[in-house]
Amino acid sequence: MYQGMKFWVSDTICAGLSPLAGPLLGKACPRFVDGFLVTTELLALACGIGFFLAIALTFARMSGRTVLLWPAQVFVYVFRGTPLLVQLWIIYFGVGSLGEQGLGPFLWTFFKNPWLVGLLVLTLNTSAYVSEIFRGGLANIERGQMEAALSIGMPWLRAMRRIMLPQAIRIAWPAYGNELILMMKGSALISTITVMDLMGQTRTIFARNFDLNTYLYAAILYLVLAGCISAFVAVIERRFRHGTAR
Repeated sequence: MYQGMKFWVSDTICAGLSPLAGPLLGKACPRFVDGFLVTTELLALACGIGFFLAIALTFARMSGRTVLLWPAQVFVYVFRGTPLLVQLWIIYFGVGSLGEQGLGPFLWTFFKNPWLVGLLVLTLNTSAYVSEIFRGGLANIERGQMEAALSIGMPWLRAMRRIMLPQAIRIAWPAYGNELILMMKGSALISTITVMDLMGQTRTIFARNFDLNTYLYAAILYLVLAGCISAFVAVIERRFRHGTAR
């Protein structure tokens, strides 16, 4: 049903653009739209899951407990300190090379699927960066608020969730918006593990016609997606400001 909906969206968009499209865009339009939808889908899932994972990482790093602090610190250090392309290749080609015997049937089913591996790596990568962004937001909040909450008997986790985190998200939201844009651009690398996202479809189209306009059309679609992300960030930021003003 979901694939059928994607085909319907692709056909509808391409039918609407057909009077304006040239020969190249007219033939390749379904591929461009399909790649655009795959990129959007991966970004939405990775950034959504990564947002909540980043909150958990931030809590672990701010907890002061060694058993939580050090694993979270190492995780953030590794994923912020290594290129996204290296992470993709190590997990897809490296872990995947263990095969079904080394991973077991369930994990092998997961790691042989490039879409799932791409989603996993994008999620882990963005969660590391967003955790650092949130940590910076928490550092800009007066410590007296946490001390006051603890002094009246509020548990540390509840104080973080109810008092500190909402303020940190408001402070860090513009930086988080930049991370969304960077993640959108970085997502083009998942085409190197055979995911047919926007860049994967673009490379396939170019391999058939060798027309550089193919990449121009891809750039326009990435700009459209960046504009949608920027608009979303601006809307939420405006709501934050109105909420603070009240």
